This record gives sequence, C-alpha cells and structure tokens, in this order.
Amino acid sequence: MYKFSRIIVFIIIVTLAFSWMSATYDDVAKDITLGLDLQGGFEILYEVTPVKIGQAVTQDLLLHTQAALQKRVDVLGVSEPEFNIEGDNRIRVKLAGVTDHEQARRMLATEAHLTFRDVDDNLVMSRDNIREGSARVHFDDLNQPYVAIQFNDPDLTREVTQKLYQQPMVIWMDWEEGDTFREENQKPNPKYISAPIVQAVLSQDGSITGLSSYEEAKELADLLNAGALPVTLEELSAQAVGAKLGEQAMTMTVRAGIIGGILIMLYMLVYYRLPGLVASLTLVGYVYLILLVFNWMNATLTLPGIAALILGIGMAVDANILTYERMKEEIRAGKSIQSAFRLGSRRALGTIMDANITTAVAALVLFYFGSSAIQGFAVMLLVSIVLSLVTAVFGSRMLLGLLVRSRMLDGKPRWFGVKENDIGDIHLRHTPHSFAFDFIQHWRKFMTASAVLIGLGVLVLGFAGFNLGIDFESGTQLEFSVEEQQLTIAEIENMLAQIDLFPGDIRLAGNQNEIARVVFADILDREQIGHLNEILSAIYGEDFSMSETTISPVIAKELAMKAVWAILLASLGILIYVAIRFEYRFAIAAIVALLHDVLFIIAVIAIFRLEVDLTFIAAVLTVVGYSINDTIIIFDRIRENMKTAKITDRNALGKLINQSITDTFPRSINTTLTVVFAALALYLFGGEGIRNFSFALLIGLMAGAYSSIFIAAQFYCVLKARELKQKATSSHNSV
Repeated sequence: MYKFSRIIVFIIIVTLAFSWMSATYDDVAKDITLGLDLQGGFEILYEVTPVKIGQAVTQDLLLHTQAALQKRVDVLGVSEPEFNIEGDNRIRVKLAGVTDHEQARRMLATEAHLTFRDVDDNLVMSRDNIREGSARVHFDDLNQPYVAIQFNDPDLTREVTQKLYQQPMVIWMDWEEGDTFREENQKPNPKYISAPIVQAVLSQDGSITGLSSYEEAKELADLLNAGALPVTLEELSAQAVGAKLGEQAMTMTVRAGIIGGILIMLYMLVYYRLPGLVASLTLVGYVYLILLVFNWMNATLTLPGIAALILGIGMAVDANILTYERMKEEIRAGKSIQSAFRLGSRRALGTIMDANITTAVAALVLFYFGSSAIQGFAVMLLVSIVLSLVTAVFGSRMLLGLLVRSRMLDGKPRWFGVKENDIGDIHLRHTPHSFAFDFIQHWRKFMTASAVLIGLGVLVLGFAGFNLGIDFESGTQLEFSVEEQQLTIAEIENMLAQIDLFPGDIRLAGNQNEIARVVFADILDREQIGHLNEILSAIYGEDFSMSETTISPVIAKELAMKAVWAILLASLGILIYVAIRFEYRFAIAAIVALLHDVLFIIAVIAIFRLEVDLTFIAAVLTVVGYSINDTIIIFDRIRENMKTAKITDRNALGKLINQSITDTFPRSINTTLTVVFAALALYLFGGEGIRNFSFALLIGLMAGAYSSIFIAAQFYCVLKARELKQKATSSHNSV
C-alpha cells in the first residue's frame, strides 16, 4: 500500500524550495561582490619604506600610511576600496570599478612635491608651506584653469614674494625638498608647472597657474589636498582589468558553468534514473546556497572562484554517486529497496567524509599560500565542500527517503538503474569468474607506461625547462580586446614597435582572435603603458579594453617558493590523514599515486610547452586533493573486504584487491566523469583566463583516475604481500 502522504510532502518541499529560490535569486546574485577580474578595476601591492633614515616600519606607520592612501582614494570616488596590510612592510590596495587605472596609480603613490624656486634654481619655498586641504580649482578671465592655495607661514610667504617681486617664481613638481639640480638622470619624471611673475607681495593666498586643462588642475589640487605620504611606496605587483574584459570573462565562465551543470544533470538522470533526478534537484539548491553563503560572508567572487563553483557542481554529486552505487550494489545482492537505501546511505558516509576532507586540506593550503584571486578559489572550494555535504548527504537523502518510504518504488529496481536480471550476481563476487579484468596481474605494465611518459616529460624539462608565466618570471603582461574585430600578431608587433616596445610573446584568443595577450620580460613603466593605451584607444575607439598585470622579481620569487611549499604541505597533510584513517602501507601507496599525478601533469605541461602560472598551481593542488578521493574509495573497500576475508598469501590478497577495484570501478569512473564534464566545459567555453587551469585540471583528473585504479592499490598489494611473506617465514621458522 502506497503512502501518498510522503509523496505529497516531497512535492511540497520541492515546490516551496524552488519557489523561494526563484523569488530571491535576483537579489542574492545582485548583492554578491565581484572581484576586479569580473567587474574591472585596479589592484596594487606596495612595499613601504620610511622616509627618515633609520626609521622602522611599525604597525602604526602602516596604519598611518593606509589612512593617507584612503584619503587619496576618496578623491577617485571608489565606493568600496579594500586596504590590506600584508606582512611587516606591505600594503595591498584594491579599487573595484575604477576605469582610469593610470589616474588611480598616480593618485595613490604620487607625492605632490611642489618646489618654488628663483631663476637660479635656488629653493625658496616648499610644499610644506601649502595648507593641507586648501587647494581649489578656479578659472581666470581667459577661462584658463588655475589652483588657488593658502600658505601656512604668512611671514615666509611675504619674505619670498617681496624678494622675487617682479621676477619669475619657477614652480616644479615631483622634486624632493632641498634638491638644487634638475638633471633627468638624477630625479625621475620632473614636471615643470609654470613660472609666473610675482605681481604682488603675498602673505596667505596664492595661485598656481600654467596648467593645460581642468583635469590637470583638478588632479594637482586633489594631490595637494590629500596630504603627504609618511613613507615612500615601491610597486611590487599590479593588476589592472578593463571593465569590458572583466564582463566578457564573467559571461563566458557563467556560460561554461551552465553547460557543465546541464551535462552533469543529464548524466545523472540517464545513469541513476530517479536518484539522479533527486541529485539534480539538490544540485540546483546547492548552487543557490553557494551564492547565498557568499553573500552572508561578504566574500568577493573572482574568476577562479566561479571556476571553483563550477568544479564544485561536479564534486557535489560525488557524494550522491557514492551513495547510489552502494544502493545499487545492495539491490543486486537481493536487498529490498528500503533496505538498500538504508544500508547504502550508512556505508557510503565514511567514504564521503574521507574524500571531502582530503580536498578541504588542499583548499586550506591554497588559501594560506595563494594570492587574492587564488584565495577566492580556495574559499569557494571550501564552501562548496561544506554545502555539498549539506545538499547531498542530508538534502538528497531526505528527498529520496520520502520516495523510498512511500513504498511506491518497491520491486522496481529499474528506477535505480538496476536491471532485474542483475539481481543476485553479487553472490559471484568472490569467484575468479566475476573479474572483468585482472588489475593486479598487469601492475608492472601500468607502472612502466606511466614511467615512460613521466620520463619523457623530465627529458623535455631537462632541455627546455618550464614555460614560466610572469607570476614566476616577473615582467608585464598586457591583455586587450576589440569587439567585432580581428587582431593579427603582425599588426600588434607593428603598433608596439612604433613606441619601441618589443614583446617576448604574443598570443591571440577568442572566437575571432579579438583578444591579444602580450608578454614582456621587462617591467613596463607607467608612461609606456599609458602611451600604448592612448594609441590603441585612438585606433579602436570605445570597442577597445585593456588589462595589465605586472610582477616584480621579488614577488615572482616569493610566488615560486610559495607554490612549492603549497604542493608539499598539501600532499603531506593528505598523507597524514590517510595514514591515520587507514594504515601506513595505504599512506605509502597514496604517496606513490600523488607523486604519479603531479609528475604526470608536469610531464604533459612540459611536452606541450604550456604556461605555468598561479592558476596552474591551483589546478595541481586541486588534483592533489581530489585525485586521492578515488584512491580512498578503493582503499575503503579493500579495508572493508579484509575484515571478512582470511588473507594468508599474495594470491588471495591479489584476488581480494582485484575484486575491490572491480566493485568500486563504476563509482570511480562516475565521480571522475562528473568533474571532467565541469572541467571540459571550463576549457571549451570558459575563456582564455582559465584555459591553462582547466587543461591542467583535465589532465590531472585523468591521471588521478588512472593512478587510483592502476597504481595505488597495486602498490599497496606489493607492500602487503611482503608483510604476509614475512609472517609466513617467521611462522615457519618458529615451527
């Protein structure tokens, strides 16, 4: 007898949940803070150096500097600027939505060091005599802009102007107080303002004339009003993203996510039938909850963060797959639908927790060592793991449990993807005839194949080295796009040559080669970037958008060291967890599998000469955390089978491990496939910014699946067989 009340409850819960999500989705999505790479803007990292010799960089000095920068940013009208003190002497500034990147750069770090000099270049008065906050822009009778100022010391002003009465007073900007020379090679970017004739003896009010435009006068007034910085700022890295490029990246990545999500849901529906439908419903809720939690956290959504969300869609169904495969196994063993649901849910829980904890370890390491964008990826990955447990372990089980307990599905195994003819076959599992393939017998062949490919990659590395991006090499990378126009490498080279710029590499991207990425080994200065921006804007007009990333050698070296430490610590953390949860032989086998996966990715990257950057490291760490999942699934089944089997020799051990791999083979393939769908969608539709990441992830996922099935368990078999042999020898000797 059906219990229709449970079916009605199921329908009500699904209807209410989807109605609530539909009604509130726009508000949730609208309130999420977008990163610079999605909405455009400017980010810069400064190293702080005291002005006074012997002065130490203290926390108070950094806070004072941050306050001074805040005043300068207020002039730009940025609604929500971010200031972060990093380490002992660095400040990171993020200005989302800023379109004039060069103005922001000047306003942040330029000191309006005005000096007033006589015709013999003798200093007569400095900026210190200008009252802070007094500068105002006005227009004279000829409609020419000038900056009205007030002086702090009327006596000094009166003395100077009386001395220079009817003589020029030369005004320079960007000279340190006390300098008496104007050689170009001694001071960078000196700027002559004007040389007005002193027409009257002044005491309190004055003006700066000779300015070419209102914009120039306004910027000078703003700099004077912002006050002096208590330190000097050295630019270590900078990222400027054009608004159009950011919008384009977001559009392409969201489209990739939709395609990947649809593929995953279709696969779940076809393969798992009714449970697949439940998983698809909870997957929609999972995405909504991710956005909602990001809103509550006031976290910033970055391009890598969206990539992590899309990967999370693939990972979120893993818990469902582990549960559903276990249910199918119980149904084939002759259990009722209700018993299979109960046993499958309980027995899969430990494996689900183990698999997610290892990925969380990698995400935590990424957050600790990553830059701001990569930290966004790590945060999204961590949130995805937690919410996937909520939706898959609790949400899916609750909904599927309502349908199962309604008894509507009793005697209908096809609704779970099980053919009636398959029921009872599980009893043949401990006979050799049930093996579809002997995974243990050919272990040397598998390891040899991997060793050959890895060796080839190492050989290529020995001759050519890595193709390092500017994250690890330093330099400047420019990316610009033009709408509905096709770029060519020759055209770009000619434009750059006109201003004596010669890039090390030019790559085209986009459907019609409308995007160009230009890499310079040297760091371009602000004038070069500004000049290039002016030229390209004049040629392409409003359809043009440019982004810039600059990394100093200091930061490049630090990032390289952090990348190495991140991989090592993530691997170590995962291995310690495996050793605690299982035994040390499993941990050693996991080490071999992880080392195989990392070396495999490196080999492929080296052979195809793909660029190694921070997103590549993020992909490697994701693979390190995720590829161990399949290994844990197999290890968990080996451990479970060994509890009920008496293993005394290598032959029996090999059969047990072979059967364990065979039992878990469908779930190993399916958990990998769902994430591959997400990574493939990112690679094909996600845009140039995450193409290297998604490609490395695809290679790593395949390597991880291969090592879990063909390397890890086989290596454990070798180690365990030695133990059995030693026990047998010891027992024989004692007899």
